[in-house]
Amino acid sequence: MTATKPRILCVDDESEILKFLEAVLVPKGYEVIKAENGEEALEKLKEERVDLVISDVRMPQMGGPQLVDQLRQVRQDFKALYISGYTDNSITHRGVLEKAMNYIQKPFTVDGLARKVREVLDK
Repeated sequence: MTATKPRILCVDDESEILKFLEAVLVPKGYEVIKAENGEEALEKLKEERVDLVISDVRMPQMGGPQLVDQLRQVRQDFKALYISGYTDNSITHRGVLEKAMNYIQKPFTVDGLARKVREVLDK
């Protein structure tokens, strides 16, 4: 019996970020599903098993925390990792994210992203 690859839903309104996430994660053994907005992410989550959602904190129409709240109404069996160009302190002080939420600041390195994804999946 072969183990299934962890499946990651990456949500960002910038296509270049989605391409980067895919280029980093696929060679590390992850299956990547891409979505450019919250609506697309909701549709894909209904169709696919997802182990982790990586979402930009701020996007038009629906930011990452709001998206994850909506996704959790469909299914709860995934973890979340937020990405943003804002500093960790800036985001938590503005009340956008709680300190306990999984977060990595852009720009991140290939190794930094890979480590953070593994850390979140292993929690």
